Amino acid sequence: MPPYVLKLIHDDEDSTASKPDRSAAESREHEALDAYSRVIVAVAESLGPAVVNLRAEGRAGERRPGGSGSGFLFTPDGFLLTNHHVVRGAGRLRVRLKDGREVDGQVVGADPWTDVAVVQAQATGLPIAVLGASAGLRVGQLVVAIGSPFGFDSTVTAGVISALGRTLRSITGHLVDNVIQTDAALNPGNSGGPLLDSQGRVIGINTAVIQSAQGICFAIPIDMAKRIIPQLMQHGRVIRGYLGLHGRDVPIARHLARKFGRDEENGVEVIALEGGGPATQAGMSEGDVILALADQPITSVDDLQKRLAEIPVGIPAEIVLLRGDRRLVRYVVPGEYPSLEL
Repeated sequence: MPPYVLKLIHDDEDSTASKPDRSAAESREHEALDAYSRVIVAVAESLGPAVVNLRAEGRAGERRPGGSGSGFLFTPDGFLLTNHHVVRGAGRLRVRLKDGREVDGQVVGADPWTDVAVVQAQATGLPIAVLGASAGLRVGQLVVAIGSPFGFDSTVTAGVISALGRTLRSITGHLVDNVIQTDAALNPGNSGGPLLDSQGRVIGINTAVIQSAQGICFAIPIDMAKRIIPQLMQHGRVIRGYLGLHGRDVPIARHLARKFGRDEENGVEVIALEGGGPATQAGMSEGDVILALADQPITSVDDLQKRLAEIPVGIPAEIVLLRGDRRLVRYVVPGEYPSLEL
């Protein structure tokens, strides 16, 4: 038999043998796609009713135009979370519910530093979103966003967590640490809406997009919002101390952790200091790693912010630092951020 005939038969045999493999691969691909679709559909159906559209009207006599955004209910009696920049300067708020009703809303409290606000819609018996946890999120994790971009209510998009621990300059001009980066498609009007995990739990509040880029969007971690909700509802603002620094989460070398008898594997590195701020006055330097504040270990920016909201303002507090391979103890006097009306 001529060699080319043998080759043709061999090719045919390979082709026949490979068909089941391709068929199995295609089947697995379809199954994966169906599973992905089922997750998105389930999240959209369960959480969609708790997402609202917010329309802010400027105060009488002011030229500041009104705006619109999104929010999500977390109590049946109308309390909802959104972004501070969605409601700032609002003279009147209108809340459009999933069922089409429009009701009045009132700003209960707002915090420009984290770009979080609590609003109460004048309605009861409402569906609510379940607040999850942003600690333990992983890059690549599936996320779903629901909101009202450009006024199109209940728009659902999906993507993944692109990065964690980002620092974002909010629309009010303040730096927000430890934000979530996602590639879920967001547009103006999505601000204040929920970022959800595959179980339909809120893990973040969508807050910003980079207009000149595609697929670079940000959300405030829900753990940060949960810590300040009680103060926003009680005081209308967050009473917090500040050190006059910006930081990021960093790992601590094992030999240094062992040397200083530290069980925690992470700390907060000082990446910028404000001139004349409490941290500067306490003798801190850029590159220092914060290990503890007021007798509590600090392993993340979230830990630091939480501790500053707990300890009294104006009272010296012990702060433990790692500078190179040295452990230092300083005393810092937290100042109080002024209440900003923005």
